[in-house]
Amino acid sequence: MALFKRRIKTGTTEEMSFVEHLDVLRGHLFKSAIGVAAGAIVMAVYNKFIVQRILMGPTHSDFWTYRTLCELGHKWGFGNKLCMAEIQLKMQSNVVSGQFDTYFNVILIGGFIVAFPYIFWQFWRFTKPALKENELRNTRGVIFWVSMLFFLGVLFGYFIIAPYTISFFANFKLDSNIENIWTIGSYFTAMAQIILGAGLAFQLPLAMYFLAKIGVVSATYLRRVRKYAILIIVIVASIITPPDILSTVVASAPLILLYEISIVLCVRVENREKLREKEWQ
Repeated sequence: MALFKRRIKTGTTEEMSFVEHLDVLRGHLFKSAIGVAAGAIVMAVYNKFIVQRILMGPTHSDFWTYRTLCELGHKWGFGNKLCMAEIQLKMQSNVVSGQFDTYFNVILIGGFIVAFPYIFWQFWRFTKPALKENELRNTRGVIFWVSMLFFLGVLFGYFIIAPYTISFFANFKLDSNIENIWTIGSYFTAMAQIILGAGLAFQLPLAMYFLAKIGVVSATYLRRVRKYAILIIVIVASIITPPDILSTVVASAPLILLYEISIVLCVRVENREKLREKEWQ
C-alpha cells in the first residue's frame, strides 16, 4: 500500500512495517498533544478574559454582533427588525465539580483551536511522504488554506451562529412561568459545538476537492443535490435566527457560498483529469 511507503531524503521510497508506521504516527500525535498543551496554558493564563469577555459575550445584550446588527438595521431603514430581543438568562452550576470541569474543558478546547495549524501540520507531515510528486504539487499551500478556513469558520460560528442560537433559546419559552436557567456545562458545550462545528464546516470546499480527486464525489452530483443542500442550510439558519429574511440570509449565505466553491473546485479537478487522459492518449 502507498500509505506504508515513505519517501526518504534521497527522493526514493522505502517500505515501512505496520509497527514502524504506528511508531511514526505516535510521534506526530505526541507532538500534537504538546501543541494542545501549550495552547491550553495560554488559555489558562487568560482564562478570566476568555470566559467572561469571549465565551460569555453572546449572553450580554451589548455583544458586538447584537449592537452591529441593530445599528445596521436602523441605518438601512429596517428599524428594530435586526435588533435582538433582550437576553434574560441565568446560569447555575448544579454539581460539585461543575465549574472546575468546565474550566478544564474550556482551556483544552481553546488550546486545540489555538494549536490547530500546528496539529494539522503534524498530520500533514505524517501523510506527505506517502504522496507522489504530482500529488504534492496539487496540494501546495494546503496548511495555509485549511488553517485559514478553520479560523474563518470559528469566527463565523462565534460572531454569527452563536449569538443567534443563544438569543433564540434564551428567549424561547413554552410558558411565561417557565424560567430559563442553564447549567454552565450545557452552555459551554453548546458554544464548543457551534464554534468547532463551524470551523470544520468551513473545510467543506477542501473536503470536496480531495473527495473529487479520489472519485467519491463529482460536480454533477453536487449540482444535482444542490437544491436539497441549500434547503437544509436555509431551514437550519431560519430556525436559529429571528423571523426575518435578512437574518436568515446573513446566517446561510456563507455556507451556500462554500457549497458553490466546492462545485467549482470539483469542476477543476475533473477538467485536469480529462486533460491528463488526453495527454496519455
